This record gives sequence, C-alpha cells and structure tokens, in this order.
Amino acid sequence: MDDKGANLIVARGEQDIGIIPKMANRHGLIAGATGTGKTVTLRVLTEALSAEGIPVFLADIKGDLSGIIKAGGDNAKVVERTEMFGLSDYIFEGYPATFWDVYAENGNPVRTTVSEVGPLLMARILGLNDIQSDVLQIIYKIADDNGLLLLDLKDLQSMCEYMHQNRDQLKTRYGNLSPATIGAIQRSLITLGSEGGEIFFGEPALNIMDLIQTDENGRGLINILTADTLFLSPKLYSTFLLWLLSELFEELPEIGDPQKPVIVFFFDEAHLLFTDTPKVLETKIIQMVRLIRSKGVGVYFVTQNPLDIPEDVLGQLGNKIQHALRAFTPKNQKEVRAAAETFRPNPTLDTYQVITELQIGEALVSFLDKNGIPSVVNRAFIYPPHSRLSPLTAEERAEAIRSSPFYSAYSKTVDRTSAYEILRDKALQRQVEVQTEKTEKPVKQVSKQAPKKSSGKKTSDTTRIVQSVAKDAARAIGSQIGKEIMRGLLGSMTGKRR
Repeated sequence: MDDKGANLIVARGEQDIGIIPKMANRHGLIAGATGTGKTVTLRVLTEALSAEGIPVFLADIKGDLSGIIKAGGDNAKVVERTEMFGLSDYIFEGYPATFWDVYAENGNPVRTTVSEVGPLLMARILGLNDIQSDVLQIIYKIADDNGLLLLDLKDLQSMCEYMHQNRDQLKTRYGNLSPATIGAIQRSLITLGSEGGEIFFGEPALNIMDLIQTDENGRGLINILTADTLFLSPKLYSTFLLWLLSELFEELPEIGDPQKPVIVFFFDEAHLLFTDTPKVLETKIIQMVRLIRSKGVGVYFVTQNPLDIPEDVLGQLGNKIQHALRAFTPKNQKEVRAAAETFRPNPTLDTYQVITELQIGEALVSFLDKNGIPSVVNRAFIYPPHSRLSPLTAEERAEAIRSSPFYSAYSKTVDRTSAYEILRDKALQRQVEVQTEKTEKPVKQVSKQAPKKSSGKKTSDTTRIVQSVAKDAARAIGSQIGKEIMRGLLGSMTGKRR
C-alpha cells in the first residue's frame, strides 16, 4: 500500500493491483452477480480515489455506504482479509463525505430546474411517447420564445394550461397541439409531483462545482446520494444520474489528459440507464461518455452483467473488475463467455471457467497500463475497506448533514418569479379587462357630454396588474441576460447559469 500515490490499489493477486491515477478517467466497469462483493469493491475504490485527492460521486442504493465517514475494523470478514494479506499495521479510518437526497430527508437537498433538465430528459422522466415528447419540446420552445423561466413543476403545468387555452392562436406558428396530448403530459406531471418531483424541481439548484471539493488534508470529497427511496422509481433514478453527468459535461472545461481525474462518477445499477431508452438519447449518452474524459471525468458503471452495457459504451471502459457470474442455463453460459471475451486473455488463466468459480470478494481484474493498454486479466482478492461497513445511525447521519459545508446553502427553498407567476398575473389581467369592458360599455353608448376631468381614482386594478406583470416579465427576461437560450448535449441550457 506504500505506493498508493503511484497506483490506486484495490486488489491483490500474485502482487498488488491498482489503477494508475492518470488512467482513472478512462472509465471503468464493476460487474458481478448479486452478493459477490460489488458494493465493497466500489467502497474500496472510492477510498483510494479520495485518498489521492480525487472527489467522487456515488449513489447509495442499499443504504449501507454511509459508514464511509467512520473508521472501520468493526467487521469480522474485514479483519480476516487483513490477516490474509498480512496487513498487521493496517490503518482503519473514515473519509470526508457529504450526503445528498432528492427528497431532502437524509441528506442535503439536491434540486434542479425544469429548464436545466431540458425536454429530452424530462420526457424520459415523464415516460412520454414520441408524439407527447414532441409537444413537450414545443412547450419549452414557447417558454423560451417568451422569456418564461421554467423552474418547478407548477411552471410546466401553467405552460400546459396556457397552451390548452390558446392552442388555436399557437398552432399557426407551432403546429397542431392536441388537447389529449397536453392532457396526457399534465397527468404525467401530477404523477411525477406525487413521487417527489415537487421537491426535486426548484431552487436553489445544485451548483455542480460543490461536488468537486477536497478537505483540509487534500482528500477528495465523497458525495453520497441517498437513493434507497429514489431507486423505487427506476426511471427517475437513472435519468437524475444522467442529468448530473450531463451537467458535469456542460460545466467543466476541456483539460485534455490530466494527471488524475477532476471527479469520478459511479453509475450504480447502470442497466437502468439503457432500459427503454430512445435511440436518439442512447446515441447522445455514448457521445457524452466518449467526450467527457477530456474534461477530467471518469465514469464507472456498476451492474450485474457487462452485457447490460451497450457495446459502444463497453468498448470505452478501460478499467474492469469482474466478480462472479452464474451459469445455470444455456443463456447464462453464453453471457459468461461473452463477459470473459471482454478481457485481454491471460495464457495462464481460463477466464471463462474462473468467472463461475470466484469467491465472494474475489474478482477478475484488468486495468490500463501507463500507455493506456489493458493489462492481461488477473485473478485477485479485493482489499479490505478502511472505513466502517455498518451504516450510520439516524443520529450520526443527522449530525453529518448539519455539519456539511453545504447545509445552509441548500436547506431553504427559493421561489422566484417564473412562468407560473407571470401567466397567473396575465390571466388575472385579462379577467379585470373583461370586467372593465362590461362596466364601461353602457356608459360609452349613452354619454354624449364633454368628457369630465379625471378624479385621479382610475389608477385601478387594471393599471396595478399591468404594472405588476410588466415588472415580473422584466425580471424574468432580465435573468436571461448574458445567456443563450439553447439546449446542450442532453437538453440542459448551455453557458453559465449561476
């Protein structure tokens, strides 16, 4: 372990095996059947990255990663592994971590705006078909054309109501807008809101740079997304992680080939990302994975079977850790053989046979060498973690959240003027104008006398509302100054947003 500065040591075969920091942003894969040790492997690699000063983002699906902030040595199997490796002076320690939670219950709230997510990812979250997705694109277009901010779900609902009420006037410019399609989008928005969307969409939106931090000792911050509840909505879970990855892509500058990653992003249960994904979105995901490494971002997919990952993505994953797979059926056997063929062969190892024989915590490992060439596959045991395997108690987690440097920045919501408020005030303005016309019309018909001087009392509801709407519109449009209302690779707005 003394050369951890040269290699991020994660396993031991005939000798220690680790990832060269310079190659850590060439992406990676952790695969294996349930119960074979993937989560511990993720933890050990996360610890090594943090110790090297590399921030990490990962999702805690099972709720068992929170103990990473506490010193380990509390687990009998961990102690057994240290003895097996002869690590008599092994140091158990905790690591700097911050907890995030879409539902704002077990971590700092993590929010984004409807505009930043963009129509492509929002359509996936809502589960829309192609026609409904096209109409959602038009909703965003109309909002952009009119300088209307889409911050939370009520903004999007207001836009749907506006389009429904004005579809005859809008169809000349934007095409036919079916009431049934608009209604379907509205129903999906109601469902999303009940699943936590009302909490997730809003402000203050997450500043992506808050994820890329180090502590006073130079160790990388470990960002843990509390995802045990979020994972119950698989499409929202996978799309949220994809949005976060796209934000890193949009925000970070090109830096070429850094000495170590700016941040490493773990995508757990990665098969969900590619389940029922439209071809256009899958193409953009592949493009982003290919390009994002030049921005210093390493992406590691965690899944049961490497074949869950599209071939065009799998071919970009240079660092691989394969835990055991089972071969109970002809289909299983075919999958095992395909997984074995993704490794560079080792003449002394029957990779196909070994995959089915691996013990818990044992894996086939192949990392990139200093020239970016995959090493031959080796059989190895994963190192024991330094941190505590048992999760935090409720009291320990609450204290960790309160002591987070981001607690004050994200704990209170902000609801500034956006599409909902502007459209609401415009509707109120129309109502007042109609009422005023009804009141004044008879007077105009019978009155033929010279106009009287105004009493000064006619700065009434109409005037005040017009002024209010004008101010709100000015604020909304003013907030767009210096930004192009364009959508990036996955639909988020380009340019600096904060």
